[in-house]
Amino acid sequence: MQTVIIVIHLMLVLGLIGVVLLQKSEGGGLGVGGGGGGGFMSSRGTANLLTRTTAILAVGFFATSLLLTWLASYNRQPATILPTAPIQQQAPGQPAPPLSQGGGLLDSLKQADQQQNQQPAAPAAPAAPAAPAAPTPPQSQ
Repeated sequence: MQTVIIVIHLMLVLGLIGVVLLQKSEGGGLGVGGGGGGGFMSSRGTANLLTRTTAILAVGFFATSLLLTWLASYNRQPATILPTAPIQQQAPGQPAPPLSQGGGLLDSLKQADQQQNQQPAAPAAPAAPAAPAAPTPPQSQ
């Protein structure tokens, strides 16, 4: 049913766009349209027909929009972002099990850091030879 209403809605949208584009500009907005004595849209009766057609298509557009909105909310189920697994309660007096058995993010980072510290340091890259010291001028006595 929703698909049929969507198809009708789209046909109303296309018809509304077409009828609005066929209408004559009365304000002369950007200096385009509205001029010319002859042509397809010269009579007053045709302008009234287009105005009425626009109104009818607009009412149909709003009606199908409201109907589609109602249909979308009609079958909506409440949703949660929390997991729905049941919570198991511990008997009183027993300690809670650890959250992770060495598999947490902090534990894995700590292990990686320890492994880097245990590995021998790689030999340093050869250093550039030092520039010879500038000769000192002889000192007079």
